[in-house]
Amino acid sequence: MQNGTRLAAVDLGSNSFRLEIGRYEFGHIQRVEYLKETVRQGNGLDEDRNLTQQAMERGWACLARFGERLADFPRAHVRAVATQTLREARNREEFLSRGSEVLGYPIDVISGLEEARLIYQGVARLLPQSDERRLVVDIGGRSTELIVGQQYTHQTVASFRVGSVAWSQRYFANGEFTVDALRGAEIAAKAVLDEAVGTFRPDAWDVAYGSSGTAGAVGDVLAAAGGPTGIITREGLNWLRDRLLRAQTAERLRMDGLKDERRAVIGGGLCVLRAVFDLLDIREMHVAQGALRQGALYDLLDREQPGTDLRNTTVDGLTQRFGVDMEQAERVARTACMLFDQAAPTGSERASRKLNWAARLHEIGCQISHSDYQRHGAYILDNTDAAGFAIPELHRLGLLVQGQRGKVRKLDADLSDPVFALQLLGLRLAVALCHARREPDSAGLALHQDGQHFYLTARAGWATAYPQSAHLLCEEMLAWQKTPWELVVELP
Repeated sequence: MQNGTRLAAVDLGSNSFRLEIGRYEFGHIQRVEYLKETVRQGNGLDEDRNLTQQAMERGWACLARFGERLADFPRAHVRAVATQTLREARNREEFLSRGSEVLGYPIDVISGLEEARLIYQGVARLLPQSDERRLVVDIGGRSTELIVGQQYTHQTVASFRVGSVAWSQRYFANGEFTVDALRGAEIAAKAVLDEAVGTFRPDAWDVAYGSSGTAGAVGDVLAAAGGPTGIITREGLNWLRDRLLRAQTAERLRMDGLKDERRAVIGGGLCVLRAVFDLLDIREMHVAQGALRQGALYDLLDREQPGTDLRNTTVDGLTQRFGVDMEQAERVARTACMLFDQAAPTGSERASRKLNWAARLHEIGCQISHSDYQRHGAYILDNTDAAGFAIPELHRLGLLVQGQRGKVRKLDADLSDPVFALQLLGLRLAVALCHARREPDSAGLALHQDGQHFYLTARAGWATAYPQSAHLLCEEMLAWQKTPWELVVELP
C-alpha cells in the first residue's frame, strides 16, 4: 500500500456508531479524523429481538452522514463492522440492506470472537512495543470481550453477552441507583463472566488494559476527580459506586469528566467492570487508546495482500481440523479459479480469492458423513468462529460449498448476483472435472459469459478422450435449468 493512502473504519456498536479515518504512512496508520454519534441501537431491541423502526431510523441517519464523508473512498479502503446488537437482531437484514446503501459500503456483522481479535489488534497497535502479556477488556453496549495476547498476537479470546446498555436496561430501567440494584447487577454480571476465571486468571497476564466506552468513561471521571490519568483502580471503582448511590438517579448524576450521553449507561457499565475486576483479581487497569475501529483499519492492510490475509491461515486450519484431502482440495481450487478468471470481469481478484477458499473447504463435511457432505460443510461454516471472517462471508462460503452439487435452483441463494453465480458455476465445474481425484486435462477448456448465458467449450477430441467428464458437464447444463442463467456446453 502506498504512503498517504487514506483508510476508514466504521464501528456499529450497540451504544455508539464511530467513524475512524486514518492515513497510511510507513507501516502505521495516523488518525486524520474521528466522528462519533450516540445512537443507542442496543436500546432498540424489542422482546422478540427485533430492532424497532425508531432504532433503525437512528442508525440509518447516522450512516448516511458517515456515508457523505466517505463518498470518495475506494471500496477496498473502507471496512464497516457491526457487533452484538446486530448479531442478536432477528430483522438485521432489513437494517443492513438499507444501512449499506446509505453508507455506500457493505456492513459486516462479525462474531464475538472476531470482534475480540480486532479489538486486540487495535489496542496492541497503539501501545509501545513490549513483551508484556496483556489482558484486554472491552465492555461494549451488549457484549464484553476478553483477550490475552503478546505484542500483536492474540492468544486467547472470549466474548460474553453482558454490556453497559443491556445491564442498564435490565437493572436500572428507571435510572434509579440503589444498593440492591447495583449488587444484583454485579452478581448477574459475574454469573455470565464466571467461565472466564480459569482462562484469564492473573498468572496468565502481566498488565490489564481497558478499551472502548466504559473503560474510557470511567478513566475520565476518575482522572477528573484527582486520580492518576489513564488508570482505573479498585478504590476508584468503589468511589464511583458511592457517587452513583449518592446521586440516586442517572438524571441527577453530575461529575466532572462524565459526558451527558454516558450517564444513562454508566450504571450498567460500572457493574460489569467491577465484576471483571473481582473475578480476574485486577488491581489496576490502564485505559487503552486503541479499540475495534483501529483493529479494523489494520485488518484492511492485512487483507490487501494474500500473503498477510489472516483468512488464508484460517482456511488452512479448518482443512486440517476436518481432515480434508489437501491434494483434491487444491486441484479443485486451481480448476475453479482458472475457469472463474476466464469469464470474470477485470477487478474480480477478491471474488476469485473467496472462490479459492470455498473450493479448498468444499469437502470439510466429509468427516461428519459422506452422505450429503455438502450440507454438513455448509452447516460447519455457518456455525464456526473463523478468525478474519465476518459472519456473512462465512455464510456465502457455506452457500458455495452447499451448492457444489445437486440442482442449482434448489439452493437458497441470490442467483441474480452474477459474481456469486459465476463462483458457483466455477466450483461445480471443477468438482465435476476433478471427479477422478486426479489433475484434469484443462488444456483447451474455456468458459465465457454473454449476458445471462455461460458458454463452456473444449478442444476437438476432448469429449472422446474423457467421456465421463463430458457426461458430467452435460448433466451440469440440466442443473442450471429454471434459474436466471443458462449454461451451454459445446464439446466437439
